[in-house]
Amino acid sequence: MRENETEQNIVFGIHPVIEAIESGKEIEKVFLKKGTTNPAIADIKRTLKGKRIPFQEVPQEKLFRLTRKNHQGVIALLSPIEYQNFEEVVRRVIEEGRTPLILVLDRVSDVGNFGAICRSSECAGVDAILIPVKGSAQINSYAVKSSAGAIFNIPICRTGHILSEVRQLKESGLKVVACSEKGEETIYGSNLSGPMAIIMGSEEDGIGEGLMEIADIHMNIPMAGATGSLNVSVATGIILFERLRQAAHVG
Repeated sequence: MRENETEQNIVFGIHPVIEAIESGKEIEKVFLKKGTTNPAIADIKRTLKGKRIPFQEVPQEKLFRLTRKNHQGVIALLSPIEYQNFEEVVRRVIEEGRTPLILVLDRVSDVGNFGAICRSSECAGVDAILIPVKGSAQINSYAVKSSAGAIFNIPICRTGHILSEVRQLKESGLKVVACSEKGEETIYGSNLSGPMAIIMGSEEDGIGEGLMEIADIHMNIPMAGATGSLNVSVATGIILFERLRQAAHVG
């Protein structure tokens, strides 16, 4: 992201960042100066923890790469999207008589991958994308571009308790599917119909152990080459459109 583009999407300085938080602006992430003893920044940190807004303590050099202006040790990145309440989204889908299809991204951290996944998800009829507060890709202008604008047309929900949310989906009757190279059955030999939550894992270490344990089914995408796995955005597109194919065939 170019410097002038970055500065259009940030709020810096102690009081402006506090005002941004208190006014309810959608904040993607906050960077705090590492090692600071400023009590005002300590107060901001406590507020961020309470509101479950991601933050990171970084060296002064990182802050100056974002802006050369007087940031006072705190810079907030504004989100280009408005995160939605997950429970409300799921309830709305059910009340409208639709069959819920939820995509759970467990720490997918590459911005380009995230944008591409949003594009495939919107085209395939996904009702919501659920991501954890920690470890997820930063949603910025590059994510918007990678999604071809689809990111604005699909609900994206951020949670600090992804295990609890997925467990609640399961208790509500959704089939929970984990897709990875460790899956026991292929997506082509499985029934992908009905209310469903599909879990895709991070680029580095896949789906976390807790989510794997919750899953009802562990699926894989069969491959013929020597490479061990697919790019997560490609794999997500394949499983989503296999579900869509099955639905069209049944219909």
